[in-house]
This record gives sequence, C-alpha cells and structure tokens, in this order.
Amino acid sequence: MTETTLGVVAHAADDLRVEQVPVRRPAADEAVVEIAFGGICGSDLHYWTHGAAGESILKAPMLLGHEVVGTVAAAAADGSGPAAGTRVAVHPATPKPGTVRHPEDRPNLSPGCTYLGSAAQFPHTEGAFAKYSVLPSRMLRPLPDTLDFRTAAVAEPAAVAWHAVARAGDVTGKKALVVGCGPIGALVVAVLARAGAAEIVAVDLHETPREIARSVGATRTLDASDSESIACVDSDVVIECSGNRFGLESAIRGATRGGRVVMLGLLPTGMQPAPLSLVITRELELVGSFRFNSEIDDVLEALADGSLDASAVVTHTFGVDDALEAFAVAKDSAHSGKVLLEF
Repeated sequence: MTETTLGVVAHAADDLRVEQVPVRRPAADEAVVEIAFGGICGSDLHYWTHGAAGESILKAPMLLGHEVVGTVAAAAADGSGPAAGTRVAVHPATPKPGTVRHPEDRPNLSPGCTYLGSAAQFPHTEGAFAKYSVLPSRMLRPLPDTLDFRTAAVAEPAAVAWHAVARAGDVTGKKALVVGCGPIGALVVAVLARAGAAEIVAVDLHETPREIARSVGATRTLDASDSESIACVDSDVVIECSGNRFGLESAIRGATRGGRVVMLGLLPTGMQPAPLSLVITRELELVGSFRFNSEIDDVLEALADGSLDASAVVTHTFGVDDALEAFAVAKDSAHSGKVLLEF
C-alpha cells in the first residue's frame, strides 16, 4: 500500500491545499478504502473560509471530508467489516459514551462523539478527502449492487435529512414547509416526498435551489424574501434548513397552530432572536435534529430501489486536482447544489 496519497487539507482560514498526506498503518479493526467520490459539506466550506465550523476551531492542518464512498482496498486484519473489493458508503461518526447522560438509543447525542473531518476535539479527527483513507470497519456500509457511486455519494447528507423528517413525525398526507433549499434542504424535500407528504412548499432566496427543490418533489416554491406568503403557508410540519435566524422566524410564522417545527440548520452559537410568542400562542413544538444514527442504511436501500430520487441534488463534479475550484463553486449556493470531488 502506498505511504502517501493525494488529499484536501485545510491549513487555516483561506488556506486550502491539495497535497500529499500520509496513509497511516491500519489498526486490526480498520480497512483501507479507495475513495471514489466525496461530497463537499457546509462544514468543509466553513473550515476553508473561516478556519472554524461553529465552535470547532482549526488548531492544526486537517484533512477534510466526511461524505465519501469508495471500494475496500484492504480489509480489516481482524476479519471485521466488508471484504476487499466491496463498494461501500461511510458512516462518519464514532459515538463515545461518557459520564454525561444521553439516551442510549440515540448515540448521535453522545457528548464525546467524533466525526470525520472535524476540529471539535484536539488532536482533530482527520477526514477522508483522499485517494486512500484508513477507516474503522464498523463505519463501512456495503452498497447494493444496483447503486452507483455517484448516486450513493449523497447517502450521508440524505441520512441527515431522513433523521430530520423522522423527527417531524408521521408526515403522510400532511402539508410540509422546508426553509432553505441548499443540498440538505433539497434532500429533506426528497425524503418528505418519499414519506408521503401531500404538499411540500420549499423556500429559498435563489432560483437555482428552488428549481432543484421542485425537481426532487416540491409542489410549490417561494422566495425567502416573500415573508407574507410564507406566513400564509399554514404548514403542519416545518423543517428549517437555512441555519439562520431569519429562516427560523419564517419557519415559526409558516407553521399552523399546533404544528411542529424541526430545527435542522445549525444556528450560530449564542443567543438568537425568534418570535417565541407565536410558539406559545400557537402551541408549536420546536424540535432539534442533529446528524443521524442508523438511517444511512435505510437511505442506501431507498436510493437503490429508486424510491428516493436525489439525482437533481448533485449539480457539479470536479477531479480532486481541481478541489479549489470545486470549493469555490460549492460556496456559491445561488448557482450550485451538492458539489462532488472525484478521486
């Protein structure tokens, strides 16, 4: 196995490099995966543009990437996980139970949980934007034979969307409002459509994301600046995907009395203004949604059998040598959806 491989590394704010990185020796329960595609996430963009994603601050160069698919090049020595040659998706979380209480059946809430390509802890958790990546075998999910790599590349963010829709409860026959139509918002629309929502209204500032949302199942779209129309939606369930206070305000105002608002978009740290008087007088439920657990397995099946159609979400693909251009395109949310790196 090669000792170094080409990877995408964030060194600091505005310092993103495509460079050779070491391939470490696998532990007994780790496999070497030859990465085929990696999707650029909002957190990857934040590490590039700000040197931090929320309160996760870069303290050293870090290999980015957690939305990856590829082929097992060398199986784990202890016999765990898929055999060499198996095509796989990756579940990038490592739950770490500790002394802080959390529901045992919701490992995504474990306080010590690490994620590939995250600076939440130091030393940082290296990502998988590299030609070869050494990963715990328990992270690997074999791909169904009918599922191609490019389609499977959205499995991780689609699992985030799947988890959020589950947090909304049974959406069958209901009216749903999705605020923010970036890749996650568009995938939420697709999952809602699969789950049987009767009407899906999608909101964004830009036409390209709204067009993508319509392609994956939105029955109607609204400009995010049209606050009056959003307030008139009267939606049974709302999923807020923008991650800003204006989106949260729209989500609350667009919810029907007794409705549920799922907060998926990660708001900035600190206090956030919101029309909470409406939450009280309408008896709204505000529900958080964070990452996912085993939903990625359901997503892979749904992508394979075609019941989840997310093809329109991927708008651009770049070779790893052009990663800097790929990140610039991904940053331009007005004109792009999910941007993939091909390794």
